[in-house]
Amino acid sequence: MNELHDAVPARDVALEDIEIDLFVRALKLRYGYDFSQYAPASLKRRVLQLAHTQDAATVSALTARLLHEPDLLQGVLAGLSVPVSEMFRDPEVFRTLRERVFPVLASYPQINIWQAGCAHGQEVYSLAILLEEAGLYERTQIYATDFNEKALSHAQEGIYPSKEARLWSRNYLAAGGSHSLADYYSARYEYIKLDQRLRRNVIFANHNLVTDDVFCEAHLVLCRNVLIYFSDPLQDRTLALFRDSLVRGGFLCLGTRESLDFAPSAVDFTPLDAALRIYRLGARASGRD
Repeated sequence: MNELHDAVPARDVALEDIEIDLFVRALKLRYGYDFSQYAPASLKRRVLQLAHTQDAATVSALTARLLHEPDLLQGVLAGLSVPVSEMFRDPEVFRTLRERVFPVLASYPQINIWQAGCAHGQEVYSLAILLEEAGLYERTQIYATDFNEKALSHAQEGIYPSKEARLWSRNYLAAGGSHSLADYYSARYEYIKLDQRLRRNVIFANHNLVTDDVFCEAHLVLCRNVLIYFSDPLQDRTLALFRDSLVRGGFLCLGTRESLDFAPSAVDFTPLDAALRIYRLGARASGRD
């Protein structure tokens, strides 16, 4: 009796894994979104949470609804993505970009920056502010991409809870900000709205790192805290995508918990600051000028 009782949870876990596999396959076949190479443990947590929030008794029930209720798709994508960030997150990274990367970018007549996986846009606006203060924003185009339409819509609005402002102000100053962060937003009730002039050189667009190709020719690519949710093969595919997007000598900035150390694509990059995950593309790795 005890052996049978002990075996039930193991069977339930195996059944959950089958259900999640079928859910992922259904999402790809029905809508073209491929999550099959996402880190399994992270994906499982999010799918189970999604089933709970959608009041689905099982993942199989969620899959059935997904197949027959197209209006559910955006909610599913929002639940599977991880749009968590803050302005000037890891301030030392932004200070290093300002002090060591921006002077190189200043040598180009036109600067293209790709912020991949932009989530709710906090880091996009952080870049815009620092570029403005460095006198580079007028000749910069920022391409902010994500596959999550709800996150993109939020990013374009530039409205955030005012409770975040104090932390973001500290981050801004630690990142080398030369004014007050309050100069860049207006506050009303419990929200702040970033100045719309920060959006003037930003293009928000849908792009899926899993399935889509090179998005633009870039001098700097930022993709922070996205690769940690990818399997090793998908990480390397994405890094190759960034490599092929960068001009010769262009820069790549990853999240501080991410690394090129074990990726085949690492041979194409030279660390500018390995601890802060800022790299530069070697001349041999790109045919762009």
